[in-house]
Amino acid sequence: MGTARNLTEEEKKGYRELRWDDKEVCAFYMVRFCPHDLFVNTRSDLGQCPRVHDPKLKESFEKSSRHDAYVPKFEAELAKFCEKLVMDLDRRVRRGRERLAQEVEPAPPAPLSAEKSEQLSVLEEKIKNLLEQVESLGEAGKVDEAEALMRKVEALNAENTVLTQQPQNDKVLMLAQEKKMALCEVCGSFLVANDAAERTQSHVTGKQHIGYGMVRDFISEFKEAKEKAREEEKLAREKEAKERRKQKKEYQSRRSRSDSGDRDKYRDRDKDSDRYQDRDLDRERSREWRGRGSRDGEREWRYKNGRDGGRDRHHNRSRSRSPGRHSHRRSSRSPVRRY
Repeated sequence: MGTARNLTEEEKKGYRELRWDDKEVCAFYMVRFCPHDLFVNTRSDLGQCPRVHDPKLKESFEKSSRHDAYVPKFEAELAKFCEKLVMDLDRRVRRGRERLAQEVEPAPPAPLSAEKSEQLSVLEEKIKNLLEQVESLGEAGKVDEAEALMRKVEALNAENTVLTQQPQNDKVLMLAQEKKMALCEVCGSFLVANDAAERTQSHVTGKQHIGYGMVRDFISEFKEAKEKAREEEKLAREKEAKERRKQKKEYQSRRSRSDSGDRDKYRDRDKDSDRYQDRDLDRERSREWRGRGSRDGEREWRYKNGRDGGRDRHHNRSRSRSPGRHSHRRSSRSPVRRY
């Protein structure tokens, strides 16, 4: 089994088993087709492929877990090779189209020699005379004689045509023949225009036509897939950018609402603080007024009831300044008189 299944024992010594991802294995054969196999024994024969074509390796590649990862790489390499083939073919097609498009312009007639000019003059004179005789015989009702003369006139006209006709060279004849050819736009082969259906069908089913058809179809398919992938990637990027813009807008909106809420909260907090301060101030003022009113009332009550310290001191000072007290102080100091 494997790539060494057909080797002898001697050949198997030192032989390394190939894997599908080795450089010696044809990647084109692995993924699609190898162009070297398409044009065998045709004018476009590419020769034998220098790399290994093994169905077992291809089967191993198709079953590999890395298959999907390597397919784009192998297809890109095959597309590059096929594009080069088509570029060379299209160059040949353009040259063939230009060759078929060449117009075969007839050369101007060469002047007749004196001998041919004299012969033509004699022939024209004979034809003129015979036509006059044919007309006379026809008027006389001699139909048979008139027809015989007409046959002579036709023979003289043919001889006149031969004398006036110019010979064409080989090149002009070849180009005129090529104007009857057609060009296959798929494989670049020349075809006979309006050829038999069997020959046309034989060309369409030939290796060269089918091979180039496969190459062109693969290139078109590869380009379409590549363009589709590019469009999908572009749409994905646009969708991602749109989603980012949406998230950014939502974030800014949430942040704006949060800032507005914070401002409202701080504003309410300031209002509450001002309100509390006003309330505390009112309470302080109220306490001050109540305290002041209480002290005034207490003073008034003390004043009325003689409990005011100031009043008592005033009263004591008044008593200390009375005459009796001063006389008592003086009598205590003076000697007592006896009567």
